[in-house]
Amino acid sequence: MEDLGIREAIATITGQALLHALGVIIVASLVMLVIQKLFPRVAEKLGGKPRLYLLASVPLLRLVIILATIVIVVPILVKPSFENMVAIFGALALALGFAFKDYANSLIAGIVTLYEMPYRPGDWIEVEGQYGEVRAINTRAAEIVTPDDTVVIIPHNKLWDSLIANDNDGTDNLMCVTDFYLEANHDISQVRELLREVAFTSPRTKTWQPVRVVVFNKPWGMHYRLKAYPYDPKEQFQFISELTARGAEELARHGVRFVSVPVAAG
Repeated sequence: MEDLGIREAIATITGQALLHALGVIIVASLVMLVIQKLFPRVAEKLGGKPRLYLLASVPLLRLVIILATIVIVVPILVKPSFENMVAIFGALALALGFAFKDYANSLIAGIVTLYEMPYRPGDWIEVEGQYGEVRAINTRAAEIVTPDDTVVIIPHNKLWDSLIANDNDGTDNLMCVTDFYLEANHDISQVRELLREVAFTSPRTKTWQPVRVVVFNKPWGMHYRLKAYPYDPKEQFQFISELTARGAEELARHGVRFVSVPVAAG
């Protein structure tokens, strides 16, 4: 098997070139570290859409820095001739293809993620039953933090064969749904208006976004779904809890009773 010209390419590497390349790699690593630490802190202070945009720029900047580092380091180590470049990059691709097939698959999917942006830092997504906020998008995988403060690592190659649900899709608009299961004997129009008022009077509600009440007739009673948007996607669980508690109080005050829903019929 031919050595693809690797031997000749490596022969041109000097100790001074190695030190120079190492210096470039260290500087690039420090820049990436600063971006990964500083940008999320600044984003938390900004809030809203600027927060999401700033978080989304972190993985893109990291990829740009990695590519720029490779472009700078290779000519430093190897004489920049066409034959040497073909030999180095050809050998690198061959080695990665055999040794890191699954890893390379996730890397490619990671690049696709940065281009198509099915999820970004700050998005609330669900993948294979795991739901949480995207904390970071790394080269191989994304990190999400669940409502129970558990970090879940999701390899990017899940893009190829999994359904990904994105609740806010790069914005600060995340619809929350609060369910109410009630007995059938009541004034439906009154209950719908009552639940709408519960949502509109909440200090967490984006009142300029739609507030809807959907009702379903079930064999065991009536199923109401109150749909509204909180100011911050991070407040979704507090928001749902507040609407549930205040809604239950108002319904009880108007004599509307809840019903126990059979598990199979829920």
